[in-house]
Amino acid sequence: MGIRKYKPTTSGRRQSSVQNFSDITKKAPEKSLVVIKKRKSGRNNQGKITVRHRGGGTKRYIRIIDFKQNKFDVQAIVKTIEYDPNRGARIALIKYGDGEKKYIIAPIGMKVGDEIVSSKKKETEIKLGNRTSLKNIPSGIGVYNIELNPGKGAQIARSAGTIVKLMGIEGKYAQLKMPSGEIRLVPKDCMATIGQVSNPDYRLIRWGKAGRIRHKGIRPTVRGKAMNPVDHPHGGGEGNQPIGLKHPKTPWGKPALGVKTRNKKKNTNKLIIKRRKRKRK
Repeated sequence: MGIRKYKPTTSGRRQSSVQNFSDITKKAPEKSLVVIKKRKSGRNNQGKITVRHRGGGTKRYIRIIDFKQNKFDVQAIVKTIEYDPNRGARIALIKYGDGEKKYIIAPIGMKVGDEIVSSKKKETEIKLGNRTSLKNIPSGIGVYNIELNPGKGAQIARSAGTIVKLMGIEGKYAQLKMPSGEIRLVPKDCMATIGQVSNPDYRLIRWGKAGRIRHKGIRPTVRGKAMNPVDHPHGGGEGNQPIGLKHPKTPWGKPALGVKTRNKKKNTNKLIIKRRKRKRK
């Protein structure tokens, strides 16, 4: 996939770019693998807004993705490469020998007609799209769709263009290097897929105008310093004023921007060998 630009016929077109869908082989999704996406607009079961700036957006179907791929030692053939409006990556429709169909996240380079397999056996071929336990994968290989607990299904490295490097196996754990620079331990019996998640250019898209963001279901966000003091800690002042605080705060007075939010008592902290690199502005 690449990025496509149009002639600047309008102000919105001048700044925007779109995906190139040349890698898509089928438009309509598989009917048996979709459900209607219910709109919640950031509200909980009491009708209260718990996530701000959500609402509207175009109607969508949720494609049911098989993150477990627990049909072991059964060959599957890639039937289509499709677009998923709910994620940046492409998805692939695979068909097993018994006729069952599933959606999986497609890696870069996967094509219609490719054969893939999910297996826990040591002799599993290290090939693009194949899925096996981390202990069966050689060091230095790039993987994605990784489990954190054996059998629970993939939880990390699922977004467009993501690749995680397997550093090695030590005792009961595999050492993984994340795209952020974090190095962490994951049980070596966890499953992972060989390759890199498709559509790496997704991050380069320039949305160009507010309307395209509204189609995604994201409503406008007002700066705190543009509000009144009653509405936000940053509010108040005549004209363009600084926030008047040593550190930024949320509308409810909690520290914001660059504050660590991970629980210091979290049980899995011991599995993180090296924290991610902090991006300096």
